Amino acid sequence: MPTRTVATFEASLDRLNVGWTHTSPDEFEATLSAVCDDPTVGVSLPFDEVTLPSWVNTEPTPADLREARTGITAAGLAIADYGSVVIQATPDGAEPVSLFGDCHVAILRKSDIVPDMPAAFSWLAEEFQRTPSSAIIATGPSATADMGELVKGAHGPKEVHVVILDE
Repeated sequence: MPTRTVATFEASLDRLNVGWTHTSPDEFEATLSAVCDDPTVGVSLPFDEVTLPSWVNTEPTPADLREARTGITAAGLAIADYGSVVIQATPDGAEPVSLFGDCHVAILRKSDIVPDMPAAFSWLAEEFQRTPSSAIIATGPSATADMGELVKGAHGPKEVHVVILDE
């Protein structure tokens, strides 16, 4: 992954007021502990090098989702130019976990950051040819100004934090 692409992603996250942290597999649990508020829900991560700690509820009920302050999901891809993360649909429900809590924590590998939308669409095309599915491209916290003043968290998380797994 070119250093410039990662720096562009970090700058895009900064513009969106999205927090971000680099971490190693050895520091992963401590990093999550620092950015999550209880109760925390999550879905299994597709990375061999890390798993969610036992204090993360990975089998949330609808009531658990409503009460969650933090939701943790994997991001299959990040788009540097936009500061966006791609959350793929999973059988255990990545979409609701990413949307219900006040804070969404997206976990991704540094090597999964692409520079721009054409690269992201190419990746998505390959991914969906291999396994037909769906995905959410999320850019920053939920916000709307439908009724006048800008309101954060109306349709999803009020804040987002991206944890970048350095390889």
